[in-house]
Amino acid sequence: MEKAMEMEAGRQSEVTCVDFWANEFGMRVRIALRELGVAFEYVEEDLRVRERSDLVRRMNPVLRMVPILIHQGRPVCGSVNIVEYIDEVWGEETRLLPANPVDRADARFWADFVDHKVFGAQVRFLESKGEEKDELVEQLKRLEEVLGDKGFFSGHEFGFLDIVTIPFSSMFHGYEQLGRFHLDVECPKLTQWAKRCKQRESVRAVLPDDTKMYELHKQLYGIE
Repeated sequence: MEKAMEMEAGRQSEVTCVDFWANEFGMRVRIALRELGVAFEYVEEDLRVRERSDLVRRMNPVLRMVPILIHQGRPVCGSVNIVEYIDEVWGEETRLLPANPVDRADARFWADFVDHKVFGAQVRFLESKGEEKDELVEQLKRLEEVLGDKGFFSGHEFGFLDIVTIPFSSMFHGYEQLGRFHLDVECPKLTQWAKRCKQRESVRAVLPDDTKMYELHKQLYGIE
């Protein structure tokens, strides 16, 4: 199901997502909500501003980070944690995590890999102005090995690990421009997977324009 509807910020809502439009971690939350048909209010938190809003300070006083899911007035923090929460609360007809415990554990392992290995390689790639591209390509190829010949990471159905990973495809164009390589050559199965994911309304509605994402990161990392 892909029927979630964003509500105008400021209206009363049972579910609120606090995030920044270009936050790859927060995109997961918004995709998951839309995928399961959960209506939500979206509140933008501009991460380019140093000081966090009062809402963020109140709802996540420990880390003061987004995304934050506010459900019936109570905050849930941490992007992967939030996606699992969404699955547990609203995944009645469609489940995001695999049913088999071993498959669930495997999906969580690779979600952690994305958070630490892929994101870490992306940061170093951007900080080096594209020089450190070998590590990034290596981690993406490792993900491609996990995908294999399947349509999605869990098989034929779009699910948890796809939601965790697909936000990073919004930087594929940036990877190619800065690193001067072609992902469809280096990781052809992964790029085809990204195209399949982007056919889903839940993904299309959330992922930002690739060029806009790259331009933002150029500003953030001082790339000419």
